[in-house]
Amino acid sequence: MMDFSYSDRARQMMSALDVFMRRDILPANAEWHRGAATGVFPLALVERLKRRAQSEGLWNLFLPSLDDDEPGTRLSNLDYAPLAEIMGRAPWSAEVFNCSAPDSGNMELLKLFATPAQRAQWLDPLLYGEIRSCVAISEPDVASSDPTNLQTTIRRDGDDYVVNGRKWFITGAQHPRCKFVIVMGLSDVSPEANPHARHSMLIAPMDAPGLRVVRNIPVMGHKAIDGHCELVFRDVRVSKDNLIGEEGEGFALAQARLGPGRIHHCMRTIGQCELALELMCERAQERKTFGKMIGDNSNIQDWIAHSRLEIDQARLLVLRAAWKIDNEGARAAHLDVSAIKIVAAQLQTRVLDRAMQVFGAMGLTPDTPLAALWSWGRAMRFLDGPDEVHLRSVARAELKKAKAARGDNIAFFVPPEL
Repeated sequence: MMDFSYSDRARQMMSALDVFMRRDILPANAEWHRGAATGVFPLALVERLKRRAQSEGLWNLFLPSLDDDEPGTRLSNLDYAPLAEIMGRAPWSAEVFNCSAPDSGNMELLKLFATPAQRAQWLDPLLYGEIRSCVAISEPDVASSDPTNLQTTIRRDGDDYVVNGRKWFITGAQHPRCKFVIVMGLSDVSPEANPHARHSMLIAPMDAPGLRVVRNIPVMGHKAIDGHCELVFRDVRVSKDNLIGEEGEGFALAQARLGPGRIHHCMRTIGQCELALELMCERAQERKTFGKMIGDNSNIQDWIAHSRLEIDQARLLVLRAAWKIDNEGARAAHLDVSAIKIVAAQLQTRVLDRAMQVFGAMGLTPDTPLAALWSWGRAMRFLDGPDEVHLRSVARAELKKAKAARGDNIAFFVPPEL
């Protein structure tokens, strides 16, 4: 039996997080954005808030598998969902609680597959928030929605691997604390090899000779302060000890990493859509046109009502996917995650578009968070796989069920009289 109600522990954590957001995050919001506008990451501000969050037990909330000697609060995915929603309202705040992407996905991956030496060198500092990381999968020259296309090479040479290639849209690569990148590349170039067993993943230090951050790519005109970067690898030598798992397991490792990360994005989206709806309702009751409040117009009321219903529907899908991961595992929940990935991204652009329309020209400016949140929603339709790939997965599953049950519904047809 599925039960999506928030546990007592989740409610306690929600209350504590809400207090922290109002007391510490929102008063710092303007300072963070001023720093972002100058292109200088407000590291001192974030580090100060991180220490406070860790001391109050609001740390590593997304990891359900923390060991006793690791810092953080062990929560199920279902309990984490409303907390991520709260963080999503101020997107930069996730780092304060050590819950930001791509670190969250990298920690999940290293928790599952890192060697003891890798844990000590890379995972433990991540868990304590001492360093940041990034992950390099997408490439500019191939359709990366099919990871078997990736062409960056990871070639064994004695006790090292040598990496050559280009990656882009690498989130967080310019963060001042970013110390390593998990890179996925082609380790078996033989054409007859299994296409799903040709790629590997390894850890490359960001200061490795030959690894260069080429540029920070603006997304929909917005440039992330910590970077959505293009990276070039030119004969980058990495110790064989930095290989994650075994050679040829890169495709499987990527799937294991992406599942939880996808649902975390969707959880935060719900919070951002809630914020947009609240702002839309406030604006609708403040502005007057043609002798009446704009909220009195039936089309504005329809937008508000549709937004309320669609957000609640999406939240239920998120909670179902979280429940399924907790109870049946990430593999069993992959279609649920695909479903919410599609729904959440499209929801965000739809709700934010309505809110921007209610705000008028102001909604297009940096004076409100709306334009930036709309842009992020549009980017989400590509992040962690484009809509079309996830729609294909859902459709194939439905067609497979229909094929197995072919003929079961024949009794519903009423034949014409002979």
